[in-house]
Amino acid sequence: MLDDGLSRCHTKNMATVQSICVFCGSSAGHNPAHLAAAELLGREMAKSGIRLVYGGGSIGLMGAVARSVLGAGGEVTGIIPEFLVNRERMLEGVNDLVVVDDMHTRKRLMFEQSDAFVALPGGIGTLEEVVEQMTWAQLGRHAKPIVLANIDGFWDPLKDLLSHMADEAFIRPGYELRYMTLRDPMDIVPAIVEAASGYSETELEGNRASLERM
Repeated sequence: MLDDGLSRCHTKNMATVQSICVFCGSSAGHNPAHLAAAELLGREMAKSGIRLVYGGGSIGLMGAVARSVLGAGGEVTGIIPEFLVNRERMLEGVNDLVVVDDMHTRKRLMFEQSDAFVALPGGIGTLEEVVEQMTWAQLGRHAKPIVLANIDGFWDPLKDLLSHMADEAFIRPGYELRYMTLRDPMDIVPAIVEAASGYSETELEGNRASLERM
């Protein structure tokens, strides 16, 4: 199991990271550190000129990270299924708002428009989204960075479960999950940018082919 390591990334040559997809809850949760982390991450993305790709809602951590990016002068793409427009209170002020037919289309577009993935604290939907990206990476469909924003140890139970799966031989050698856990949201953007700078043209072509086959 690879922990605190990062796969080399992207479907295009990235001297700079242009966009990051953030998965997170439509609730703010009970821990104020989670909301603060979402806001801080948003500001750091905007300061670095990195566009936010996210689920399009205006409530919870989703709304917090999007408003933070916008408030700091950054750009936001929100992608939301039509049936969630009212439930997640679609955020109208984003630069690019895409309403799609279903969850599958939402996740596919989020993948295609993103250079990396960050999972802030969230519920079962957040878990499903980040684990899907881990699965696609494990199967060689992409090599974009995946970061668990482990605020106050939120993702520790998931890390323990993944380690348990490896110990029980359900994650075999050669199929280790490549992701990074960071407790400080200030570290997330620099870590992704640093990883992206090492991407080669040979790997680039392989990732493009993988995306086309997925």
